[in-house]
Amino acid sequence: MTPTSPVLGLVPARGGSKGLPGKNLRQLVGRPLLRYAIEAATRSGVVDRVVLTTDSDEIAAAGRLCGAEVPFIRPAELAEDATPMLPVVEHALAMLEQEGWQCDIVLLIQPTAPLRRPEQLARAVAMLRDTGADAVASVVEVPRHFSPDYVMRVEDGRLVPFLAGTEQIGRRQDARPAFVRDGTVYAFWRRTVAEYHSLYGQDCRPLVIPAAESVTIDTQEDWAEAERRLALGTAPPP
Repeated sequence: MTPTSPVLGLVPARGGSKGLPGKNLRQLVGRPLLRYAIEAATRSGVVDRVVLTTDSDEIAAAGRLCGAEVPFIRPAELAEDATPMLPVVEHALAMLEQEGWQCDIVLLIQPTAPLRRPEQLARAVAMLRDTGADAVASVVEVPRHFSPDYVMRVEDGRLVPFLAGTEQIGRRQDARPAFVRDGTVYAFWRRTVAEYHSLYGQDCRPLVIPAAESVTIDTQEDWAEAERRLALGTAPPP
């Protein structure tokens, strides 16, 4: 941390969840899912404040017990199923600025990625500072047989290459690497949000995460996989 570029660790955790009701407070290998995100931020060594944004008083109380600040409650209209993340971040920044504190860097730390390691958060901040990019997003490489170079689509009943105007790759080994954002961490400047009204800006750099260290919990199957990997020691111990 440096006094000239304060870092906010922002943990978003709303009360409603259709896929896994109550998942943010649900016990995952002996501790609430929410705690994994808060403790990763605290242990990263790069965060000045860990702030929880939630619409739920119950989640707010749990967040405080886990070590997060909860200086405001998120309005219900910013905690709906279809609410994008950008207005949630903008609201949090505005509320903190009202109390007289402003960050330079935001680390968005979603509870649904409990395998994250504190050092990954530190790497994201270092990459943001070193490159001068607008943002950093963690990604994992998808299996080569899922690369757009290799997969197909159906057009007028015919099987054709997914990428129009290209020849189908015959061997999956020849397909170009493709990546997907995995939700482990997003790092971006306060100015990126202000100037571009975006979490990514125009220059977003990838922080590549090994697939074995990445799980995004949206379903019961995801939850079971996270439990399995935690039991194998793939994530920081409780």
